[in-house]
Amino acid sequence: MPSLSYYRRVFAAYLGGAKSQLSFWHEQPAVNEQAFGADPLPYYMTFAEKARYSGPFDENGVPLLDYHGRIGKQHNPIAIAQFGLASLNSDNEAGALICADWLVEKLKPNAKGIPVWMHEFNWEYFRPLRAPWYSGLAQGQGVSLLLRAARASGESRYLDTARRAATALLTPIEKGGVLHMDDKGDGWIEEYIVEPPTHILNGFLWALWGVWDLLKLDEAHRDRPQFEELWNRSLTTLEKNLSRFDCGYWSLYDLAPLPRANVASSFYHRLHIVQLDVMHRLSGRAVFKTWHDQWAGYLQSPRNRRRAWMAKALFKLRHY
Repeated sequence: MPSLSYYRRVFAAYLGGAKSQLSFWHEQPAVNEQAFGADPLPYYMTFAEKARYSGPFDENGVPLLDYHGRIGKQHNPIAIAQFGLASLNSDNEAGALICADWLVEKLKPNAKGIPVWMHEFNWEYFRPLRAPWYSGLAQGQGVSLLLRAARASGESRYLDTARRAATALLTPIEKGGVLHMDDKGDGWIEEYIVEPPTHILNGFLWALWGVWDLLKLDEAHRDRPQFEELWNRSLTTLEKNLSRFDCGYWSLYDLAPLPRANVASSFYHRLHIVQLDVMHRLSGRAVFKTWHDQWAGYLQSPRNRRRAWMAKALFKLRHY
């Protein structure tokens, strides 16, 4: 069962009137059509509401998220990368570079010598995450922002940092990275590093776009063949396993081994649909279009929406 502080934070975020970290995360997901043209800078999602985030910010203009309770206001590397990408999409290069500068400064080796961005607060999940902890999602989206910052500014330090940060995407978890190879030979970029791995779908997909960006925007990378292999292996993993994220009426957030399936919230289900659209465009693989259409169809059913809402509420009360 979650702790009392978890319930206080969740009820304050979902039911309270005060602004919380959810005001940053829970925007309307949308594909950015400009990302599929000749300009390499636009990101694959619009992040339109994230670009209008009203704070809080730190003294340098880097976004903070307010988690309330014991956690309070914190830098979140994923949010900082997303705000930077949103800023680039909205032609706010200065805001994007402020976030890129933070990423350059904060990338540090973990206990096994792999450069990562740390989260400096505890987080309750399938297994508690104790500060400092790192994330495959942070690594992938940080790479996506830094590569674009390098193109926009011409400054090599952004490219150098992106290359260092990308090392974690190639490195197995047991060696300090974020890559898990399961017993069937499938590779997963893990958003949260827990045992056993839980395979958070949105985090894997977003992190994978960082791999694609490295192949597209850093043709001189010395480890390019390894990233090509990671991209192709990850596509195969998704092709084989996307059906496991379908519960018959909705998508699942993750595959944590619990008695009750972790049905995605309405926001994450809509996000999955948009992410699958992008994956189909990037990869050309039909499997992403197939599941995109099926999950978009689920969304049209009021009965499915009600059922998913109830399932998610029961899951959060019992688990995380």
